[in-house]
Amino acid sequence: MIYFTFDPRPDLKEDLLQSLPQETFVFDTTISEGKLAEAEIVVTYGEDLNDSHMSKMPNVKWIFVTSAGIEKMPLQHLQKTDILVSNVRGIHKVPMAESVMAHILGQYRSLPTIYIEEQQHQWNRKMKSRELRDSTAVILGPGAIGGEIGRLLQAFGVKTIGCNRSGKQADYMDQMTTFDDLIHVLPAADLVISVLPSTDETKYLLTSEHFKMMKNDAMFLNFGRGSLVETSVLVEALQNNEIGFAVCDVFEEEPLPKDSPLWDLKNMTVSPHVSSHSTRYLERSFDIFKRNIGYYRAGELDKVENKVDLQAGY
Repeated sequence: MIYFTFDPRPDLKEDLLQSLPQETFVFDTTISEGKLAEAEIVVTYGEDLNDSHMSKMPNVKWIFVTSAGIEKMPLQHLQKTDILVSNVRGIHKVPMAESVMAHILGQYRSLPTIYIEEQQHQWNRKMKSRELRDSTAVILGPGAIGGEIGRLLQAFGVKTIGCNRSGKQADYMDQMTTFDDLIHVLPAADLVISVLPSTDETKYLLTSEHFKMMKNDAMFLNFGRGSLVETSVLVEALQNNEIGFAVCDVFEEEPLPKDSPLWDLKNMTVSPHVSSHSTRYLERSFDIFKRNIGYYRAGELDKVENKVDLQAGY
């Protein structure tokens, strides 16, 4: 039995039923321990399974996570099992890259000011707009999402510098660097964009020293995980004008507390973790699921896409 711990749109459910008529599907809105005990495959967003569920799913062989992040799953317990865990890494690249580009272009072309003055019926042509062309972007995490951001930026004539653990070449990056050497390329960056996952290695990767090395008019965008930088460090950098502007779609604490100083900073945009939202999100997720259940049923587990390394956390 394939147990969904959420209830998708009717059209997507119908497509699954027609595409896989030999399978038994159960869709739920909250986890039922009775149904979990009968399940062979669990499809989840990854945020509802916890440590207490692990002893109540003796028949589960595969957990398909319709998200890229797995940090909220019971990883330590899963590491002790033979359960296959895979996710939908890569499906976020289109909506997230478009979101990043929208925020960048909005700031560069003075769109927030235009929108405000439109409401005030003001005709003001004195805008501090600038061009993207010939600027430099440092992209932390040049994987599927970072690569798509790099591709779009290169189309605008932007030099892209990818940054990952190894410094190994990545698609759509003109240059590569490592986490250890990141601080040395920051002085050249007009844009610093992070789409890194949450791991032990990326937690608080950016420190106050990194922000001090950035240009005073640099734009920082965090669309990966909020644990990349301590909130107090980011607030200090913005208040001291060590950078020009920040856009964050993720935060250390979510929802962002109402009393957080980030809400009121004029050089900050708070985005409520919505950059990956798209009407096609689950459609793309289920396309991956339908492809991979064929491999799973054939016993060809080596062909299953996006297998998660439970030790590494991604």
